[in-house]
Amino acid sequence: MSPPKLPALGAALALLAAGLSTAVAGPAAAASLQCSVDYTTNDWGSGFTANVAVNNKGTAAISGWTLTYAYTGNQTLSGSGWSGTWSQSGKNISVTNLDWNATIVPGGSVSAGANFAYSGTNAAPTAFAVNGTTCTGAHQPPVTTLTSPAAGASYAAGAAVPLAATATASDGATISKVEFYDNTTLLATDTTAPYSFSWTGAASGSHSVYAKAYDSTGAAGESTPAGITVAAGPSVSAAPTSVSVTQGKTGTFALKLSAQPSANVTVATTRTSGNTGLSVTGGASLTFTPSNWSTAQTVTLTADAASTGAATFTSSATGYTASTVTVTELAAGSGVYNDRFLQLYNKIKAPANGYFSPEGIPYHSVETLLVEAPDQGHETTSEAYSYLLWLEAQYGRVTKDWSKFNAAWTLMETYMIPTHADQPTNSFYNASKPATYAPEHPLPSDYPSQLDTSVTPGTDPIAAELQGAYGTSDVYGMHWLQDVDNVYGYGNAPGKCEAGPSDTGPSYINTYQRGAQESVWETIPQPTCDKFAYGGKNGYLDLFVKDSSYAKQWKYTDAPDADARAVQAAYWADTWAKAQGNGASVSATVAKAGKMGDYLRYSMYDKYFKKIGNCVGATTCAAGTGKDASHYLLSWYYAWGGATDSSAGWAWRIGDSAAHGGYQNPMAAYALVNDAAMAPKSATGKADWTTSLSRQVEFIQWLQSNEGAIAGGATNSWEGSYATPPAGTPTFYGMFYDEAPVYHDPPSNQWFGFQAWGLERVAEYYYASGDAKAKAVLDKWVTWALSKTTFNADGSYQIPSTLAWSGKPDTWNAGSPGANAGLHVSVVDYTKDVGVAGSYAKLLSYYAAKSGNAAAKTAAQKLLDGMWTNNQDSLGIAVPETRTDYSRFKDSVSVPSGWTGTMPNGDPVNSASTFLSIRSWYKNDPSFAKVQTYLDGGAAPVFTYHRFWAQADIATAMATYGDLFNA
Repeated sequence: MSPPKLPALGAALALLAAGLSTAVAGPAAAASLQCSVDYTTNDWGSGFTANVAVNNKGTAAISGWTLTYAYTGNQTLSGSGWSGTWSQSGKNISVTNLDWNATIVPGGSVSAGANFAYSGTNAAPTAFAVNGTTCTGAHQPPVTTLTSPAAGASYAAGAAVPLAATATASDGATISKVEFYDNTTLLATDTTAPYSFSWTGAASGSHSVYAKAYDSTGAAGESTPAGITVAAGPSVSAAPTSVSVTQGKTGTFALKLSAQPSANVTVATTRTSGNTGLSVTGGASLTFTPSNWSTAQTVTLTADAASTGAATFTSSATGYTASTVTVTELAAGSGVYNDRFLQLYNKIKAPANGYFSPEGIPYHSVETLLVEAPDQGHETTSEAYSYLLWLEAQYGRVTKDWSKFNAAWTLMETYMIPTHADQPTNSFYNASKPATYAPEHPLPSDYPSQLDTSVTPGTDPIAAELQGAYGTSDVYGMHWLQDVDNVYGYGNAPGKCEAGPSDTGPSYINTYQRGAQESVWETIPQPTCDKFAYGGKNGYLDLFVKDSSYAKQWKYTDAPDADARAVQAAYWADTWAKAQGNGASVSATVAKAGKMGDYLRYSMYDKYFKKIGNCVGATTCAAGTGKDASHYLLSWYYAWGGATDSSAGWAWRIGDSAAHGGYQNPMAAYALVNDAAMAPKSATGKADWTTSLSRQVEFIQWLQSNEGAIAGGATNSWEGSYATPPAGTPTFYGMFYDEAPVYHDPPSNQWFGFQAWGLERVAEYYYASGDAKAKAVLDKWVTWALSKTTFNADGSYQIPSTLAWSGKPDTWNAGSPGANAGLHVSVVDYTKDVGVAGSYAKLLSYYAAKSGNAAAKTAAQKLLDGMWTNNQDSLGIAVPETRTDYSRFKDSVSVPSGWTGTMPNGDPVNSASTFLSIRSWYKNDPSFAKVQTYLDGGAAPVFTYHRFWAQADIATAMATYGDLFNA
């Protein structure tokens, strides 16, 4: 299983020294040569990666090429570069083709890159030449603007939705066509200006529409999407749907009608619930006529001088569907950062911005074309649900409205925690024989893995007490991955099993199943409920395990960091609500968090409940007989499954032997131990979490490098098969040090995001508890991280991205921990990633508030201010990303020779399959043209993604800073 967020692949290593050489003369320039050059950098302050793409804009092939350009500063070539022969003479740079990329076909492109060192200013070159012929600048895609409909507009079912756009081409190109889309569905194409389309027949519900223009060179540019609503009948439309007003101030929203009336219509606006300190002081009654029905009119709201919290205002008219607006009154001294939180919160929650499905489920990202751990943007993860809880907890703190926090838990319980109908045969689970052993293997090609009944698993010691405490044999934990729009077509909606492509509900799916080397690009998705309707003759089961026969079954996988984050959010909701005198408002939900934490203990157990410590040999490592099988850490997953046939009479459960430093959450453990409102009901739950709290802190201490960063993790089952580790491998309570636990493509210890995520939880725990051990870890980590963080004069920043590791920790000695003098980390490259920066800022804020560290407080503020100033757009806060890893759309997926099957849409699955071939629907994504251009030899595509988790992390970081420093 892979983490909720994977770093981008292919980061280049910055080298330290370079020699100068004489430029190599290139071939003679062809008279008709026409070219453009795309030049981009990844800059970390003292060095950068330069990426160039040479584009052939002529009608003849370029056979052999040399690119030349010059810098104006002291940029110095480091190393030899790649995809070309790089050299430097003074300020002049020369790049000559290699044998394999010498030819650039008409309309084609080749890319190359190199690393440079510099000091001072890193100005981009302004002129390029290929074979001596001056090139134009990089061709810019068309600028496309959707002029109609307006974001937030409402239309009656059956009414025409007027779509219109403007498009402007650059570099002498002309617009060839404009397409109009509803989400990923092409509605119409217009080849002549003015570009428009009258859309009739739109289904009732929410829609995200946008325009996409193409120019005569084939370049394409999309407009910002507009979210609209199609009502079952005529409706009142309000925009925006969320407003914040400071005490003693006023705010406004606008109203209009969705369709032309035959006579005058009076719209009345009243407060229908919530804070009585907010009132309508203008536009309480507005008249719309057959001539001005589509002209917005203003409603004015006034906040009193003393109240806080949210109210709902309803605008209604006879015969029209009413609209509602949530208005939040802020205390006069609530500060800049709480206000920023609400501004970003309103962007996230605005239906027009596309963060949520019609059911209210948070998508992984607004954009559909996104491949990282989820392989499509409109999938979602348990992580996203947990971030929604955190977002709504902060909303409750700021507004005193806890209904949204409770609703977020209900949403998660409804759609992401399997119901009894989804796990129907748990009653047959035998805790003395929890699962049949199947060894893990390094490569996907090593699968399917043979089931081995000769290996004796240990005994599950918590199943009986959980059933006794909660009166059910069902497991209360989130499955990790959901196909929200049912793009694959399995139709595994809650309470359903393989309803199929026609089902419109969110569908449980799974992907990772085949060893540490299996990246997202090598996965074969499968339904969680496998009734052999899709795949091969045994569904998908025989791709993963080898057995004499196969039974139709259900199976789920829990990502413990997400469940722990849900517990963490519930703790703060409980703490903040009680401080307001509103503890009773969240008590029922907080109790459910305790229940989730009780079941989360499955992640503390060895995969097959073997004894913890020096566990070598699947048949010789002793089976656990109780808590001796618990490592008390948060592992990468736990899983459970069983037969779909209730007469079959079997079910299974497994833990995980591997624990990653970035998954630990001492804050959740602290909450489950110390908050009586979420105390686990089981007999040993609180005791287990008490042990886990101290064990997690020790684990993080053990993994701290000489510089301060936290290394990979540990495992009780080397290579997932209880193999013998290399001699001299350090241990932690007998578990073996694993530099890159769980996955290797890319290595799981590389991403700085795991540092920010993991240490943010430690910082919260330190803030709540004052634990000196946690402070010591943070003192060292923060010093290291701040030394690798750069702030520029314009407010922009650079934080670490990819890390490189060497050495090992000392074997853990709880009485006298080692100094880990031989364990080292270095920073390979840097990033402006906004989601990670949000988590980093939150970490620094909690640490600074408790320790008084002024440098940490200042850095947190600079990160937040830098994002707010430089990286805002209409949907949130985001930065462009160059996705060189999208070359892997062509990657082969490992399918055993002779195995054949089909995906629900009919895509064949066989030994010739690729990532894209079993996801052919990606070719219909409006953004796929950029990927196809790259696959055809063009420049790497650039996307600006709005990931839900990142927006939530930034918003809650703003709120955290405002809360802790009254700013």
